[in-house]
Amino acid sequence: MNNCSNTNNTKLNLKCKSRYLLLLMSLIIIILDQITKYIVRHNLHLYDQKKVFDFWNWTLAFNKGAAFSLFAEQGGWQRIFFGVLAVCVSVGLVYYILNKLYTFTVGIAVSFILGGALGNLVDRILFGQVTDFIDWHIKTHHWPAFNVADAFITVGVALILIEQVFFTKK
Repeated sequence: MNNCSNTNNTKLNLKCKSRYLLLLMSLIIIILDQITKYIVRHNLHLYDQKKVFDFWNWTLAFNKGAAFSLFAEQGGWQRIFFGVLAVCVSVGLVYYILNKLYTFTVGIAVSFILGGALGNLVDRILFGQVTDFIDWHIKTHHWPAFNVADAFITVGVALILIEQVFFTKK
């Protein structure tokens, strides 16, 4: 049973409100991700580069696969697989946010991962591929293009790792 259903306990209600705020943060990440992707899709041509800094370009690219375009050329099964995987992971993350005990840092991290996963899922559903546009590079060596959702997923995972390595008692 959801711990948030007990309305007689003020402390528990405050905790529940913060849990819903984490879900709201995920929704804001999805919206931010989709707005940035919309702007890029409507203002850049495929693979054109707009210099931001010496190490950073805006570059429109599409990814039909997983991270770093893994499985991108597999004929279509990967879109369904990664879409279903994103739905399953997202349901698990929502359950975790609403029902489990965790630190503030882990709550933020999980909401970042949830927002990022759903931001990319929206692209998979609407376009059959994920829109990427952040291109970091050193001279001619480019990191694979990514997007706002990917950045939030990465920061979320990093926060969980930092929490586990440095702040969790064994």
